Amino acid sequence: MKRREFIKTSVAASTLIGLSCAGKQDRSASGQTDSKAQEYYALRVYHLKAGANHDLLHGYLEKAVVPGLNRLGIKPVGVFAQQERTEAAGAGEVRDASSVLVLIPYPSIAAFATSDARLHADPQFQSAGADYLQSLKTNPAFERIDSWLMLAFAGMPKVELPAYCREKKPRMFEIRTYESYSELKALKKVEMFNSGEIETMRDVGLGPIFFGQALIGSNLPHLTYMLSAEDQAGHKTHWGAFGQHATWKKLKDDPQYADTVSKIYNRFLVPTAYSQI
Repeated sequence: MKRREFIKTSVAASTLIGLSCAGKQDRSASGQTDSKAQEYYALRVYHLKAGANHDLLHGYLEKAVVPGLNRLGIKPVGVFAQQERTEAAGAGEVRDASSVLVLIPYPSIAAFATSDARLHADPQFQSAGADYLQSLKTNPAFERIDSWLMLAFAGMPKVELPAYCREKKPRMFEIRTYESYSELKALKKVEMFNSGEIETMRDVGLGPIFFGQALIGSNLPHLTYMLSAEDQAGHKTHWGAFGQHATWKKLKDDPQYADTVSKIYNRFLVPTAYSQI
């Protein structure tokens, strides 16, 4: 009996740690939450065949998915192509991207769980997405889809859009993923962000968009976040200011946050014309 009780207690504790206070957020099956509730994020990466016509996927996302989700009260939806840097000039340029990233913010876990069924029951969605939904095996819209479910950090519970994003001005984004070698260290890194790192990024103009703790997906445990700027040069300047900020220096030298990150991956992105971020 003691062993059974230990297992039950351990599982329950792990679940509570992983989801933080998420269980308190959902007020009903309709997905209504209070203003401070942490959002859930679905991050999807559509892998495309190089050189193929990508109009099928973009038409589906632009005309069916984004407006369909908006009708469910789910917004803003971000759609991005990968940005590469030329060695010669060091400037950003958009090439025939091999992947498309989609960020979908959900107000609750209930909204996430029911959104696909609600979308596919929507006649407008079915009509607008018909070409994609009924595509033939000989003309697939993508090769594979990677997907992650994330919980927003308490220090930034909802997507934030700087003015240049809201006004759809020229802008670029950096998405960063931090892997950790242990689940407890991953949680300490989330705590580090909540304890001043997020606010410091705001202070220096790094334009944070979202921070998410990965709950489901590959390469766990990890967290992912997105930064923004009006251009690459400005983004580089903001990073320089961050590295010299007193709060960041204090946090990175704090022993309790040592060894919280084992690997870092980053990608530069540009929004599609129909992206809402």
